[in-house]
Amino acid sequence: MSVTAKLPYLRIAPRKVRIVADLVRRKSVEEAQAILNFTTKKAAPILLKLLKQAVSSAKTNLQLEEKNLYISKILIDEGPKYKRWRPRARGMATPIQKRTSHVTIVLDEVVKKPKKAKKLKKAKEIRPEPAKEREFKKIPRIEKPKLKPEKEERKPVIERGIRRIFRRKAF
Repeated sequence: MSVTAKLPYLRIAPRKVRIVADLVRRKSVEEAQAILNFTTKKAAPILLKLLKQAVSSAKTNLQLEEKNLYISKILIDEGPKYKRWRPRARGMATPIQKRTSHVTIVLDEVVKKPKKAKKLKKAKEIRPEPAKEREFKKIPRIEKPKLKPEKEERKPVIERGIRRIFRRKAF
């Protein structure tokens, strides 16, 4: 049995309320109350109050226990906008839209589903191959080319130093 609580014309923008609503969606009532108690958004205490209202109506009207309830749906819809104007430079005005939202919380009772017995599938039997078929082909080894050439005679340090200094000039 589902229980619905509605809060129309909340003077907070819907995108701000949705941030808090996403935290408690599909949670149990007790867990949702704990989350909303410690959330520091403006919409958190308002949603907590609405959640308590839904729980109390479930207790009184339908005799449901709080432990068995969870938030099945929480909808935040856009309400009407209050339109205002703000003066700007050179005699202009810019519009301000003060957004409102409609909040709906739907609580449902947790129903425990009976566990289905798992069927075990028979594993396919793996048969070893006969010894004749297991022969491996011999691949001839390829010699790897040497990466480093053999050591060459090194030039004296002075000549290398001069080349380092005058790199771009031809000697």
